[in-house]
Amino acid sequence: MRMSRRKRIFLYVVTVILALWLIGPVLWLFDASFQLDNELFSVPPHWIPQNPTLDNYKYIITRIPPPPYEFKVGIQMGHKASGEALAAIPALKNSFIVSTATMILCVIISVLAAYAFSRLKFVGRDISFGFIMLSRLIPAIAVAIPFYVVIDRMHLLDTYLALILVYLAFTLPFTIWFMTKYFDFMPPELEDAAMVDGCTRFQTLTKVVIPVVAPGIAATGAFAFMNAYSEFLFAVLLTKTMASKTVPVVLSAAAINFDVSYALASTAVVLAIIPPIVFALVFRNYITSGLSMAFGK
Repeated sequence: MRMSRRKRIFLYVVTVILALWLIGPVLWLFDASFQLDNELFSVPPHWIPQNPTLDNYKYIITRIPPPPYEFKVGIQMGHKASGEALAAIPALKNSFIVSTATMILCVIISVLAAYAFSRLKFVGRDISFGFIMLSRLIPAIAVAIPFYVVIDRMHLLDTYLALILVYLAFTLPFTIWFMTKYFDFMPPELEDAAMVDGCTRFQTLTKVVIPVVAPGIAATGAFAFMNAYSEFLFAVLLTKTMASKTVPVVLSAAAINFDVSYALASTAVVLAIIPPIVFALVFRNYITSGLSMAFGK
């Protein structure tokens, strides 16, 4: 049945409004990153920069103030160049290291554990799987203090390893369950044929199974990376200095600084959202096919 013209127009209007509602703040941040504060707060506002500049990006990346910041801070900026906004690049490095390490370890552990749960019969399998799933239901705030005490006793506060271990604890239950369901959908005949040809169980996993389930592995890695990259509670609880502070911690500090340069803060946010966007664009096909196979059957 064909949709009437009026309904189509209505759907188009609703779609445009929803799209603007979702991407409007991102577009404003992107626009603000190419302006200085004096233009950003001009009346009437400039939706398109009248004097676009890359000074904000140069300042944050190089930490060397361009002439407008150096000589005309009060006129050009209107606000101070806060240390939180200028710490975006070190925080990005920390986030990337922690998220990448979490992703790699999560993929390795999830694949091995999920394959065992899906294909092997061993004592306590169902109980172990149920315990892993139930652990995911525990709110993070409920175990924040115990985690802090454990990390402190291990002398790991303000380190990458502390964040990686905590992120693994909260990410692995979902990724193990996801990969287990993915393996369940895979016909065992491929593995039987490989073992008949002389492959061991581990060789079958690495040479036959993993290439087939590559989309699921990509989806698992994407979830682990995004979860670690955006996590805030434990990042602020377990870090103290820029040796390990991640992007969410630094940006939250800039957000509550009333004297921060809004142009620099907007630039820091734009730089922070680039890695996950690039990651999603590069692996989008694998992620889509992986999720559709796991949840579409």
